Amino acid sequence: MANRWTNDLSGRDVTPEHIYMNRRTLLAGLAASAALPGMARGQSLPEPNSWDDITSYNNYYEFGTGKGDPARNAHRLTVSPWTVRIDGLVDKPGDYAFDDIMKNMTIEERIYRFRCVEAWSMVVPWNGFELADLLDMVGVQGAAKYVAFETVARPEEMPGLRSRVLDWPYVEGLRLDEAMHPLTIMATGIYGRDIPKQNGAPLRLVVPWKYGYKSIKSIVRITLTDKEPPTSWNKSQPSEYGFYSNVNPTVDHPRWSQASERRIGGGLFSSRIDTLMFNGYEQEVASLYKDMDLVKYH
Repeated sequence: MANRWTNDLSGRDVTPEHIYMNRRTLLAGLAASAALPGMARGQSLPEPNSWDDITSYNNYYEFGTGKGDPARNAHRLTVSPWTVRIDGLVDKPGDYAFDDIMKNMTIEERIYRFRCVEAWSMVVPWNGFELADLLDMVGVQGAAKYVAFETVARPEEMPGLRSRVLDWPYVEGLRLDEAMHPLTIMATGIYGRDIPKQNGAPLRLVVPWKYGYKSIKSIVRITLTDKEPPTSWNKSQPSEYGFYSNVNPTVDHPRWSQASERRIGGGLFSSRIDTLMFNGYEQEVASLYKDMDLVKYH
């Protein structure tokens, strides 16, 4: 299991958007402070996408399958009060108010390249806390091997639930060592602001080496289990989406190549860049999959 990365950052330490977008200022700050937490060692500094890019091009089928549908429809979602049920193989199961969770977590600043759909990607400056800290708070029992997640399902607020594109509610899962890795975070904000509803308010998962494939939004339940949990896209299209969903440019999706990507916001004819193994975090996470057949366990 990875060594835990710890810090004493708080919400006051989050860099405002106008400083993020001033690259000269950001680079000067990095020269003084070494590196931002959450960036892979040796990875070149990515310039974050704009707020408009990040909040207008989304995958959130509960609000529609079009990339602009979530931004148009997600205002209907009620996000306060919010409760997360944590159950299964934990010492302290229960219904936890989001506000109470936040009081016990250290907010961190992370920048990740984040896959949106097919061969498109963007760079998102997330704010959040390590999932491991939340799991430590409730006490993971020794028999637990996996973590299952569930998205809220409110047909009166989520028009996409009327479609049969997926079996609702949306569910996702991680192996326990993946969940406990210090790069795996529960995102609560972007650019230091509360996370918008179309991006998964108030609480979503970010696993940077899995791009957007493991990015369950508006989480209302977390279950520790000893069995591999079902995931929505694997249930819907098992030949296309496996449980692990790691970024692997040598293994194509059946309907498109994973070998390269194009940044959101760069225009239709912007240059493609090579997709990196594990999204550039190979040094940090490759050991999690030692001796695994990454074609079979895709």
